[in-house]
Order: sequence, then structure tokens, then C-alpha cells
Amino acid sequence: MLRSLLGGLAAAAVLALAPAHAAAPQIKTQAPGWYRMVLGDFEITALSDGTTNLPMDQLLHGRPQETRKRFDHARLPLPVESSFNGYLINTGSKLVLVDTGAAGNFGPTLGKLLANLRAAGYQPEQVDEVYITHLHVDHVGGLVADGQRAFPNAVVRVDKADADYWLSTANMEKAPKDMKGFFQAAMASLKPYVDAGKFQPFEGPTDLVPGVKAVPLHGHTPGHNGFLVSSQGEQMLVWGDTMHAAAVQMPDPGVTILFDTDPKAAAPQRRKVMAEAARQGTWIAGAHLSFPGLGRLRPAGKGYEWQPINYSSLTVAPAAAAPAGK
Repeated sequence: MLRSLLGGLAAAAVLALAPAHAAAPQIKTQAPGWYRMVLGDFEITALSDGTTNLPMDQLLHGRPQETRKRFDHARLPLPVESSFNGYLINTGSKLVLVDTGAAGNFGPTLGKLLANLRAAGYQPEQVDEVYITHLHVDHVGGLVADGQRAFPNAVVRVDKADADYWLSTANMEKAPKDMKGFFQAAMASLKPYVDAGKFQPFEGPTDLVPGVKAVPLHGHTPGHNGFLVSSQGEQMLVWGDTMHAAAVQMPDPGVTILFDTDPKAAAPQRRKVMAEAARQGTWIAGAHLSFPGLGRLRPAGKGYEWQPINYSSLTVAPAAAAPAGK
């Protein structure tokens, strides 16, 4: 008994004399930004291009004081850290990417989409088609890497109305000084695909590949589109920039943003899309909804409540269907 006690005291003394280890340093990085779900027979992978802070109280039209109150209610400090998302659709026969992120055009916190695509188990060379919701730089910038096509085997498709507007030198010359960069970025991003014969604009509602259809949602830009993905009775609308600030535009869909080319068209378009999605139980994939930007809408007062997807590690299981109007 005494021997055991003495042994324990000796061990404690040794431990007391051992040098203390400093706390582990903070890592300060996130996990790769991708999230996968199943839609019918299709696999959908949300890809983060990163986040950046935006002064939403200054960018959103309307009453700044009311806007700030809504962000405060959502416990979101200003400027708001906003997500930039793209979506990869694997139909089983085609690999389709919707939007490509900003690449290096918005600073060091964006431009992560290609790395996250690889982290999700795919390579850029595997992408068959790239659909662009509209030609703003944060959606089209990632088409090019080091001056070359980032998706060398892909055909790029965009609404002709958007191409005619943003790829026009005449429109660029007439544009305000702070908008000229948008035109230049669109032209630079698409040029390698145009030169290679891999740029194919479309007009109006268009079936692009089986299960994926272009849906005109004009207003944010002249040719802004969503892409309706359908499989086995399930639907998802990849809606691009239909919404930028959920904390404000969910309860009040009439609020527009500085980036809207035609705010008078953008607001009613948003109301229409949200009403249909809520009524039909359609999944939404939003470019600027908090990553992964996947969820559904439920009517709430004069606006809507966002119901984000429930996290699942079981990617082989299909997402649960929602009754229409719920």
C-alpha cells in the first residue's frame, strides 16, 4: 500500500516538472465548400466560390433604416458576409455546371469554385456544359483560368439577350464608368469559348439537356435566367440572382438592389417566382443565399420564410419531397 502511494507521488512529481505545452494554435480555415444532395435520379453538388462582405444597407433600394433593422433582427452585422455559389448537376449522362464564380475579380476571399469542384470529386475536364444565369462578373469570371478555358471540354450557354447586352462594345461605351468593368469581364471570360466555337446562346424557354430547362427570369439583367432541374417528380430551380439578401427580400420580395438592370421588372419577377416555388414545393438553389443555398420557401405574412435543407451525410438518400404549398 505504502509502495503504491509513494509510486503515485513520484509520478505526480514527474508530471509537475514536465514542461507545459502551449495551447494549439487556431487554424482559421474552413472545410472545402461543397454540399451534395440527390434530386430524383440526379446528383446536385453546391459549390462555394467563397464569401465577401457587402454593404447591403447601401446596395438595397428602399428605406436604409428599415433594412438595417431587418439585418439586426437576423443577427447579421453590416456589412453582410454574402455567399457566392455555383451548382453542379450530374444527370447520369451529362455533367452540367451552373455559374462559375468570380475567379480573381472580387479579391482574395472569392475564386474558390474550381478548388471546391475538385474537392467534391470532379475535374474541370469532366464538365460537359456550363450554363450562366447572367453575365455579371461573379457568375462568369471563373470560366477562365490563366487566360485559358477553365472547362476545356464544355460548351457554354447563356441567354442571347444577355450576350447581346454585355458583349456589346457600344453598350460598354455608353455605360457609367463604374459599370464598364462588368462588360470587360464578360467579354474576357467568354472570348476563349467563342474563339473555340464552344459558345451557344439560347433564346426563351429552352430544353438544354434532358431534365434541365432554361427559364427566363429577366429583370436583374436583360437575359437573366434560372435553370429548372427535373427528375422523378422532384424539381429544383437554380435561380441565380433572383435574390441577394434573404433577411430583407424574403419578408419583402419587392425590395430591389443596385445591381438590377431593370428594377421595375426584377421585383414582380421575384414575386412571381417565389409564389410559384412556394406553391409547388420546388427546391431553390440560390447564388447568394447562405451556402449551400439550398432550401424551400413557405408563405409568411406578405413574404416568405426560408427553410434551408436539413444537413445529411447520407448522400445516397433522395431529399424528402414537400407537399405542394407547404
